[in-house]
Amino acid sequence: MSDVIAPFALSASAAARVAEILAGEPSAKALRVEVLAGGCSGLQYKFDLTDAQAEDDLVLERDGAIVFVDPVSLDFLGGAELDFKDSLMGAHFLVKNPNATASCGCGTSFSVD
Repeated sequence: MSDVIAPFALSASAAARVAEILAGEPSAKALRVEVLAGGCSGLQYKFDLTDAQAEDDLVLERDGAIVFVDPVSLDFLGGAELDFKDSLMGAHFLVKNPNATASCGCGTSFSVD
């Protein structure tokens, strides 16, 4: 039995929130998760609603949620999971990324070695 790491995953809570958002946005087909240069740690996560799927996007579907990830971003997200937290401090998406070697307090910026 091999230990195959999923390229990127959605938690049940993230899938539920994405599906809820998409249901309220008829022009949006999916949530796009990207990794871009910037932020206080060098790289940052970006979340956008989109109706445009690129041919080489990874497409994740779970419980009515659809998420697109481009191949360049996927290089930084291998084995990571998109989660959604709703607490007294606020509601937000959170990427649990085993590739991140450091992150900032806001949780949207990270670095890798």
